[in-house]
Amino acid sequence: MKLSIEPRWLRQRQLLHNRVPSDVWRWLIDPASLTQRLRRACGGSFRVRVVEHGYLGPEQCELDLLSLRPGNRALIREVQLLCDDEPWVFARSVIPVATLSGPQRRLAHLGNRPLGAVLFSDRSMQRSEVEIAQIVPGHRLFAHATHGLEQQPEDIWGRRSLFRVGGKPLLVSEIFLPAIHAIAAPSGRCGR
Repeated sequence: MKLSIEPRWLRQRQLLHNRVPSDVWRWLIDPASLTQRLRRACGGSFRVRVVEHGYLGPEQCELDLLSLRPGNRALIREVQLLCDDEPWVFARSVIPVATLSGPQRRLAHLGNRPLGAVLFSDRSMQRSEVEIAQIVPGHRLFAHATHGLEQQPEDIWGRRSLFRVGGKPLLVSEIFLPAIHAIAAPSGRCGR
């Protein structure tokens, strides 16, 4: 069976809950700031490692979600969220050039600061319904997310959301790496 380059993203209600490992499920559906949750769960030294940061061409599905034309470039930022230097989450942000104007210019200059902290502190922020995907070898996102891991997992799970800040869109994908299985998942219902 030939794998697609892009994972199949599904809304929570379209996904069979029993297909997702229970220790990852609560992370996937938690609506609160992932950065804040990881900082609390880490208990150690939380930090962001920038893996990629530049103006590149998004994947076709990303262009579609952001209503961009083929050939358009966007600021693509890939990072690892680490606890005690162990990667827990790989995140990919696609920010259209048009979004990086006015107060949102700051999104182009985050350095090693977490994007989530900026988004969830912005009162204008709106978030679309989360989409979830099982990501396996053969998917480009799998190769990016697992690059540098000592042991390659059979699969990983991720979520993505379209955010709007100041009415302008950006796409954030968060991929949960194997180390997350050992961490207590968020509990209860949490708001922003």
